[in-house]
Amino acid sequence: MYRIKTLNKIASIGLDRFPRALFDVASELDDPDGILVRSADMHEVEIPGSVKAIARAGAGTNNIPVQRCTERGIVVFNTPGANANSVKELVIASLFLSSRRIIEGVSWVRSLSGDVAEQVEKEKSRFKGPEIRGKKIGVIGLGAVGVLVANAAAALGMQVVGYDPFISVESAWGLSREVRRASHIDPLISDVDYITLHLPLNDRTKGFINAEKLRRMKPGVRILNFARGGLVDTKAIIDAIESGTVERYVTDFPEPELVANEKVLPVPHLGASTPEAEDNCAVMAVDQMIEYLTTGNIRNSVNFPACEMSMAGTRRIIIANRNIPNMVGQITTILARDQINISDMINRHRGDYAYNIIDVDGEVPADTASRLASIEGVVMARVLDGAGGELGAG
Repeated sequence: MYRIKTLNKIASIGLDRFPRALFDVASELDDPDGILVRSADMHEVEIPGSVKAIARAGAGTNNIPVQRCTERGIVVFNTPGANANSVKELVIASLFLSSRRIIEGVSWVRSLSGDVAEQVEKEKSRFKGPEIRGKKIGVIGLGAVGVLVANAAAALGMQVVGYDPFISVESAWGLSREVRRASHIDPLISDVDYITLHLPLNDRTKGFINAEKLRRMKPGVRILNFARGGLVDTKAIIDAIESGTVERYVTDFPEPELVANEKVLPVPHLGASTPEAEDNCAVMAVDQMIEYLTTGNIRNSVNFPACEMSMAGTRRIIIANRNIPNMVGQITTILARDQINISDMINRHRGDYAYNIIDVDGEVPADTASRLASIEGVVMARVLDGAGGELGAG
């Protein structure tokens, strides 16, 4: 029986997918095998030694101590694309809101009394703004959300330029032929009327929109950030607003310095706040957790390589290790000593770590997992049976 602990409320449509014969799911559990999380900050949380996997019902994993998990052999999953349409719709709505001063106009009308119609006709010009059709928009980051935004903007008649040096084949196939791809960031930011960010937040991208880049932008540019707050240098964006470089900044990540600025539209982190997105993320996170715990297959991990194989033997051994020489040789030596016959195997690596799936015929000694785990450089070893149960871990 696998034990799954939830740190946030997870949509029931996802939790209902756990086979009850194999999984016990609750918010209060000791020694869980897996953890499901949305926004709870896990950096200061003590993660039990029993945990084998953490699945985030969302795309970003900055609330999870990924490096610590990797060193312990804990596979961390996210759900890329599950909330992409929800975010895309909010970005497109914000394109209009950043241009047409709709929010300001509505707030002003709510303050009126007396002959409202007369006042509206007299003052409505205060709230005029440009159309987006024919304007240039730069989409920085062409992942699941970025591609949808780029295609939607093109369909609305905008001139769309996309930038992503690491675009995947799948994303490239999904990109509209109307979207022009930039080979470098500099000409993009200096030429467009709108910029929308769809990047992950990491050491490379923190403060991506900074004073230097802002100085190269067209006066009156409108910037949208529905990816991560840390992508934009807050002081730099405020200075750019005051200088007239930035006409409007729309962010899904409000900060105290931004909320009172009349040229900032602070959205209360609504990117994935639709019932459809929450359902999609829950289903995807649960499915990935089930598949990993019962078969060892990995899809959409942020710290270990994608690795999937149909089961070809009576037992399956999965091993995570540092990506150093002679690891496979040491693993197969132990299996040979135990007279375990390998029927199929696959090895994949990602950065400093590698992952192995080894299908074997016949029984596996009870101490095999612990002896595999004792190899210097191995961070996790498990033995599974053909029915999804676990026979040993180390």
